[in-house]
Amino acid sequence: MTTYNLESNWFGRKVESAYSTAVIGYALVGLRIVMGWVLFQGGIVKILDPEWTAAGYLQFAIPEGNPFAGAFAAMAGNPVIDFLVMWGLTLTGIGLIFGALTRWNAFWAAFMMLMFWAASLTGGLSQFLPLEHGWVVDDHLIYAVLLFGLGALGVGRIFGVDGWLETRFPAIRENRFLNLIMG
Repeated sequence: MTTYNLESNWFGRKVESAYSTAVIGYALVGLRIVMGWVLFQGGIVKILDPEWTAAGYLQFAIPEGNPFAGAFAAMAGNPVIDFLVMWGLTLTGIGLIFGALTRWNAFWAAFMMLMFWAASLTGGLSQFLPLEHGWVVDDHLIYAVLLFGLGALGVGRIFGVDGWLETRFPAIRENRFLNLIMG
């Protein structure tokens, strides 16, 4: 196992750390799979429930004072929104679990998490973006940042379908468009 030393200067202080690329690879694959499972599970339970709709949440569960309450209420009862939530969560989850179209899936999953975060706001900027249990940061925002990082790092190339395809078909790796959605 190869170990590297990271040396940096933070706020005038020398910082050193040793790390293993193999361990980082395992950690990134683990994060990708776990995050994929969270998304998949959130979607598949909605698909399997014939009575599920986002309408009740969008009409009655958006916190009072949410600056986007009107926009979310306007989406209530729209079957396209229901479809996008159910299948968006499920398919982005499957893509992340298998490392397929990883950047594409991570982007759209992060977008959904930002929408869910916006729906949970209890006030606006003047109130420091309050949430039910604090300010600004909740699990949706953490998921969005994690998903952005997974996409930026192209973790589908580590033990994923994206890496397998790029290894066997060099034309895929050389295609600029595919590099934006795979990885």
